[in-house]
Amino acid sequence: MPLLSVVQMLLSICLDTIRRDSLAGTFLKQFIIAYSYIILLKNHVTASLNPMKLSDRTIRILTNMSKINRSIQFKEGNEISSLSIQKNVLAKTPIEESFPQDFAIYDLDEFLKVMSLTDNQGDLIFDNEAYVTVKTDRTQAKYFFADPSIVQQPPAEFPQLPSIDCEFDLDTSDLNRIRNALSIYGHLEDIAVIGKNGRVSIEIRDRENPSSNTYSIGVGTTDATFSFNLKAENIYKLEYSNAITGYNVRISKSGASQWVSSDGVVYLIALEPDSTYEEN
Repeated sequence: MPLLSVVQMLLSICLDTIRRDSLAGTFLKQFIIAYSYIILLKNHVTASLNPMKLSDRTIRILTNMSKINRSIQFKEGNEISSLSIQKNVLAKTPIEESFPQDFAIYDLDEFLKVMSLTDNQGDLIFDNEAYVTVKTDRTQAKYFFADPSIVQQPPAEFPQLPSIDCEFDLDTSDLNRIRNALSIYGHLEDIAVIGKNGRVSIEIRDRENPSSNTYSIGVGTTDATFSFNLKAENIYKLEYSNAITGYNVRISKSGASQWVSSDGVVYLIALEPDSTYEEN
């Protein structure tokens, strides 16, 4: 809970206690009220004197998260996360900044573009519970927060894979080959991580059409036989920028895959229900 909210809650409790005459002495009552307001004022002054500037990494990650969900719920602290509307893609990462309060943004892409209108992204000033100010020496923008109830809320605890039944490293060059192949074929919307004859490969195909065109690339070895199916649209939600050298990929037969970027962003992507797995 933000410090401002805590102070406001304590102040409310104090005032209620005073109204019920549970505290004796006028001086003590006045002292509690004055002290509470001093803390409240200090919090506002601190927010104004210590504006936040987002790093290039944080801006880049938020830009990528806007592809997962146009809206985002920021939590007080130094971690950001995003959950897709379909709840089949979840991402999170620690950041170097620390947000002073919880707040929701309805259109993250728009918010980032507003920030880009200022010189060097501008400073974020959190001195109001209703909006954030983006400010430079010459420019200033006020951006209002959204109602958290209309924003998809990521889980409080990031889920862990119940098992690791396939693991491999995928460098960005191979991921870009897969992305380019999807673009060339155009109509193919399925990606499968295939385990067969001791080999693990990523294959683009139409899994409902055995005679469809395919493209595959080897990524590892296995003792099992499986077909872990994913939607191509979800793979596009991974970051492909030059700042990323690759991903460590872990897949559970329970229905989830985990993609950890070299930059420390963790993605959970759901498998399609018709995925299969057999121990050899």
